[in-house]
Amino acid sequence: MEKLIYPRSGDTATVYLDAVVDSPNISIGAYSMYNDFVNDPKDFQKNNVLYHYPVNGDRLIMGKYCSVACGARFIFTSANHTMDSLSTYPFPIFFEQWGLDGRNIRDAWDNKGDIVIGNDVWIGYEAVILSSVTIGDGAIIGTRAVVTRDVPPYTIVGGVPARPIRRRFDDDIVNRLLALRWWDYPDEKVRGALGCIMSGDIDALERALAGNR
Repeated sequence: MEKLIYPRSGDTATVYLDAVVDSPNISIGAYSMYNDFVNDPKDFQKNNVLYHYPVNGDRLIMGKYCSVACGARFIFTSANHTMDSLSTYPFPIFFEQWGLDGRNIRDAWDNKGDIVIGNDVWIGYEAVILSSVTIGDGAIIGTRAVVTRDVPPYTIVGGVPARPIRRRFDDDIVNRLLALRWWDYPDEKVRGALGCIMSGDIDALERALAGNR
């Protein structure tokens, strides 16, 4: 069955990412969406996931129900130049010019690792997420923030480099949400619980989702 690309009738600036991304090194959960009012949002993989070369094998992993704003960027390891060498010049990339072994091209940069985005994460306008970062469920990344380190669940961060501003909820609600994992329930269960989710009533949400997933 073909996946739905556009969530809203007449809106071609917003797409479901799992319908437009085809890289084997990018995994996007259901209903995670991207809006772009500058470029074609279907080009997310080309325009927003940068320096993501297959030779390195690192991955972008994004959960369900994420919201990614226009111009957000995910910058991978291959954007780096090695700092262990006496020079930052990427000689291994130009192996033909310098008579080097082309199998060692990854020596040109410092390898950092995957970018992992949890579920129900909101990434603001032109935010930048760097390689090796993990962003927890329910977090919010502020406009033009540069995220260089992990973000705990349900935490709002902003700035350059991004730093915590505050948690969205107290520890009790955060722990209950993380245990409940409403995003893993079937669509019909989520649809029936939308009133609780949108009103912020955690007690009602737990009752609505009681039973098997």
